[in-house]
Amino acid sequence: MISADQLKRILPRCLDPNLWTAALNAAAAEFDFGSNVRMAAFLAQVGHESDQLNAGRENLSYSVRRLMAVWPRRFPTEESALPYARNPERLANTVYADRLGNGSFASGDGWKYRGGGLLQLTGRANYREAGAAINQPLEISPAKIEIQLISARAAGWFWKAHGCNELADAGDFDKITETINGPAKVGLDARILLWRTAQQVLGA
Repeated sequence: MISADQLKRILPRCLDPNLWTAALNAAAAEFDFGSNVRMAAFLAQVGHESDQLNAGRENLSYSVRRLMAVWPRRFPTEESALPYARNPERLANTVYADRLGNGSFASGDGWKYRGGGLLQLTGRANYREAGAAINQPLEISPAKIEIQLISARAAGWFWKAHGCNELADAGDFDKITETINGPAKVGLDARILLWRTAQQVLGA
């Protein structure tokens, strides 16, 4: 269990710690990450992924330079990146097309099933699987993943289903980051800073 005061100390930019505390504690009870050790690791990861619980969906409004940095193979030049700069829907429908259970660019699935919830679940297949696990129609109504309790439960389901509780118990934070974000481990240093803060606040 975590208090609103503890949450605010760990994630100081969280705009609504009282409501998030209720959602997080409910999800922690359901998916067994309520111990201080597990909660510290969970909050560090979701805090990074969701901009300290403030981003319900992936924004994707990137500059040309950011596009080239994130997708260097897809956007090797400024000219190739320019049509997608500050055009998040077109970008999502391009980079997420025909993968993660999504259809083609024309289907609009990339934008519809862009990163969502506390762990920024991405792709129609992940929305379908998470929705089935928590009994919510996320494939039909993907915007529901922005609702706080649903967002926390979807993240909790992914966390438990992918063995992150056991990784947290073992202190293998790098592997948790890889499980959530892939082998590139984007933002690992920032995640570790949040983890250390959460450990200190929670006495983990």
